[in-house]
Amino acid sequence: MKIRVSAEVRERVRAWLAGQWRAWRLYLFLLCFVWVPLRSAVIDYNPVPTGSMNPTILEGDVVWVNKLAYSLRVPLTRIHLADWAEPKRGDIVVVLSPRDGTRLVKRIVGVPGDVLAMRDRQLFLNERPVEYRPAKADYDSEIAKKLRPYAVFAEEELGGAEHAVMGLPLRGGAKRNFAPIVVPAGKYFLMGDSRDNSFDSREFGFASRDAILGKAEGVLVSLDINDTYLPRWGRFFSELR
Repeated sequence: MKIRVSAEVRERVRAWLAGQWRAWRLYLFLLCFVWVPLRSAVIDYNPVPTGSMNPTILEGDVVWVNKLAYSLRVPLTRIHLADWAEPKRGDIVVVLSPRDGTRLVKRIVGVPGDVLAMRDRQLFLNERPVEYRPAKADYDSEIAKKLRPYAVFAEEELGGAEHAVMGLPLRGGAKRNFAPIVVPAGKYFLMGDSRDNSFDSREFGFASRDAILGKAEGVLVSLDINDTYLPRWGRFFSELR
């Protein structure tokens, strides 16, 4: 059975569609030709749902990502148009997991040519133990309540700058020992700042240079998704180190 539509109805539909196009075409243009390329190649944001970067980045933080920190890419691709810097040891980066392509936020611990090892949770870089100092802040008050009885904190020096790391010595988790390895050319060794609770290069291996999407520079907004579900106002628009 065929349903016939009158010319009047067809004209009304066409008029309605034309009106919608006129009303939304500017927004569609901005979405397709400004917003999507901007997020893909210039600046982006990345919600963080896990605690693998505690205490530097907390669950519920939304970090902003500088995609021009190292290079310029063709939007929506991994093709480099120009490179002007290389990721450095100590940088926090957004990277595609070599295992399944998931976007991860991790810290670069080893750059090409570095020799890395870990013995009893002590990281060794180029055959020297990485230096740790007492924690500079009360990180215990920021992490999830369920982790506080187990967490220990320190300041780690990488790339000439200090940043906080967290250990959970009384709980199982990520590998705490691995034999010396050499970071190959074009590859990077990544770790989470929560050293006993991070899926990182200890599991999936080295990350390639073109898998690094950009550098995480700071926190835009933050919501305590572990306990209170309230905004963490003090973390809004804060820098990462």
